[in-house]
Amino acid sequence: MDTGSTSPAPEHFTGLAPVTGTTPEVLILGSFPSRQSLSKCEYYGNPRNHFWQIAEAVLAIDRTLPYTTRVAQLADRRIALWDVIHSCFRKGSADLRIRDPVYNDIPGFLAAHPTVLLIALNGTAAGRFWHAATGPSAHLTRIPVLVLPSTSPANARLPIAEKIRSWEVIRTPAGKPSKKG
Repeated sequence: MDTGSTSPAPEHFTGLAPVTGTTPEVLILGSFPSRQSLSKCEYYGNPRNHFWQIAEAVLAIDRTLPYTTRVAQLADRRIALWDVIHSCFRKGSADLRIRDPVYNDIPGFLAAHPTVLLIALNGTAAGRFWHAATGPSAHLTRIPVLVLPSTSPANARLPIAEKIRSWEVIRTPAGKPSKKG
């Protein structure tokens, strides 16, 4: 009889649907939502994540507003949110624990949204998964792809001011509310 402790098996998770308006110019891709984000059904739902603080500084979206208002304001600024990974097995929330990822149909998203001018990858893990997902076809897109500093609370090596400076690239070409009417 084995009396040693065994760790629980990784759980299977499915990510969130993309958040987008009709004419996104910037597609921000994370790797995969944290457990906290999944339980809230909100991108960057961990209050310690710097994403909404950065969005406030760069895009003037008040981070204290209700989530639905914040994502509507992102859409008004022509910014879409999604993740590279559609589903995976994972223990906890760490990207390093992601196993057997199934990737989102990013080429399909880009075909449906030809207005995208920039893809911003939220951290090096998103960058690694992006390259795994796109493989040799990554060169087929003429859309610039930038790996930005992770907004995760696990990325403590950069001060928030430096993260904000790096993320300012999402302001252009987007940044301005869309003209209505």
